[in-house]
Amino acid sequence: MHGDGISYAYGFWSLVVANVVLFLFFILSFLTPLRKREWRSMGVTVAFLIALFTEMYGFPLTIYILTAILGSRYPALNPFAHESGHLWVTFFGGGAAMLALIHVVSNGLMILGFYMMGAGWARIHKAAGALVTDGIYGYVRHPQYAGLFIITIGLLIQWPTIITAAMWPVLIFAYYRLAKREEGEMEKEFGDAYKKYKEEVPMFIPRPGRRR
Repeated sequence: MHGDGISYAYGFWSLVVANVVLFLFFILSFLTPLRKREWRSMGVTVAFLIALFTEMYGFPLTIYILTAILGSRYPALNPFAHESGHLWVTFFGGGAAMLALIHVVSNGLMILGFYMMGAGWARIHKAAGALVTDGIYGYVRHPQYAGLFIITIGLLIQWPTIITAAMWPVLIFAYYRLAKREEGEMEKEFGDAYKKYKEEVPMFIPRPGRRR
């Protein structure tokens, strides 16, 4: 219970640690950093996950900020109950039906993201250093990074916060820069074959109905 008698469904730091470790385990399984610049980008991902799960289970900073700004106009009688942490439901209503829809959409996106990461990882390891342009690489040039973006979108839909919303563009930019540097190296290694591949296949977002 909170000090004023309001139910306080946070402070579960063991759940923060468990969820961060679980997501990092799967992400690192398919996106293992090897070089310094890869670790820098992964650091942004780690910070994003820590910030998100801290607000989900540990300390609801976004709710404190919003209740301080809105006061009695905040649309939840008990803002620190865990169901009130779903800001989409709190501000737009919909109750249990909307909450179920949020979970279906967000979990579906996360499953899709992990599938893309796994499919990209499998193609790369099967190729053993050769240029990969088929399978999921026929749709996007960086399926593992695209998969990570989709996972983070799913997490933002499931539990939006001020900090993670601000961090998400930073995460995207970090992996965009990393992808550009990797493409420069691929052009040096594979020459015109990779340049032709770049012209035919988009970086992160597949073109509807088109595949290389």
